[in-house]
Amino acid sequence: MALRNEEPEDAARPSWTFLTNHGHVLVCIASDPGVRGRDIAARVGITERAAQAIIADLVGEGYVTRTRVGRRNHYEINPDRPLRHPVEQPHSIGELLRLVAGLGPPRRRRSAAS
Repeated sequence: MALRNEEPEDAARPSWTFLTNHGHVLVCIASDPGVRGRDIAARVGITERAAQAIIADLVGEGYVTRTRVGRRNHYEINPDRPLRHPVEQPHSIGELLRLVAGLGPPRRRRSAAS
């Protein structure tokens, strides 16, 4: 039995996933704030142009801030932004990233009394 991270990169991708490409790009940025668009595209399995369009969406809606550092971009995620779908809006991007990417310390839930 092969471990998940030992699978070849060209292994068949599943026909659907629980996260959209926007979610996958966000996870890539969260794990490496200096990641290049072409590297995001390769990891997510999309074109570089599609990766750049998704990054532009995330920047345009305030989920990500892009700063030019020399010849590269550096990204910072706004973890307090809510998820976009009405079913998920009580939750933040930071919560999603902690759950999916294991990034950042777990947040304590506030009790109803606080």
